[in-house]
Amino acid sequence: MAEINRRSAVTAVAGAGAAIGLGAAKASAAPAGPAGRRPLRVHIVAFDGVEEFDVFGPLGVFSAAQGLGHPITTQLVTGDRPGRITAGSGTEVTVPGAWDPRSADVIVVPGGGFPQMEGSGIWSEIKKGVLTAALRRAARPSLTFYGVCTGVVVLHAAGLIGTRPCTTHAGAKKYLRDRGADVRDVRVVDDGTLVCAGGVSSGIDGALWLVERELGSKAAAQVERLLEFERRGTVLRAED
Repeated sequence: MAEINRRSAVTAVAGAGAAIGLGAAKASAAPAGPAGRRPLRVHIVAFDGVEEFDVFGPLGVFSAAQGLGHPITTQLVTGDRPGRITAGSGTEVTVPGAWDPRSADVIVVPGGGFPQMEGSGIWSEIKKGVLTAALRRAARPSLTFYGVCTGVVVLHAAGLIGTRPCTTHAGAKKYLRDRGADVRDVRVVDDGTLVCAGGVSSGIDGALWLVERELGSKAAAQVERLLEFERRGTVLRAED
C-alpha cells in the first residue's frame, strides 16, 4: 500500500467536518481523475429526524477520499428546500443551495426514525412525498442510489427498489419483505445502480465499497487506513 500524507489528509477531512459544524457542507474542488475524468459527485440527503451516523459515516468516507487527492466531491442536500435541519439526536445542520439531482453521480439516502410513526424522520418524509418524488424523478442509468439503513425504506417508497435485491437495518427487514422486497441478510448489496447497506455503521462499509468500485481498491484501502476502520461482513454483488 502506498504511503499517505496523514497530516494533510486529516486536515482536509477535519476541514470538511468543521464546515458542517458551522452549518454548511459544500462541494469543493477535487482533482480530475485519469485522463481528465470528472470527479465523482456524491450528494447526501439530509432531513429532519435523519440518523446522524447514517449521514456522517458515509460523509467521512467520501470526504477522506477527497482529502487524499482522489477525484470526488461531496455535498449535503435536501429534498425540498435548502435551510436548517435537525437530525435525530438534535444536531442542527444548515444545508445551503438548491438541490439538482441531475448534477449527482451518487445519491446517498440515509434513514432515521423508523420506530416512530409520528414526528420527524423517514415516515414524515414519505408522507410529505417531496423527497420520494425528487428521487423518483432523478433516476437515470448513470445514477447510483445508495440507501443506508432505513433510508432503503425511503427508496422503496419512491418505487426505486421493487423486487430488486437489497438490505436494510435488521429491524426493518420484515417490513420490506412483507412488501415484496428481496431483502438479503448481508451487510452491503450492490445491484448496479442500487447499493444498500444495513444498519447504522454499515453505512461506512457501503461507502468504502463505493469508493472501491468507483475509484479503485487502492483508494478504498487508503481511506480505511486513514480512518482506522476495517470493513467486515459481506458485499453481495447481485449483478455478478
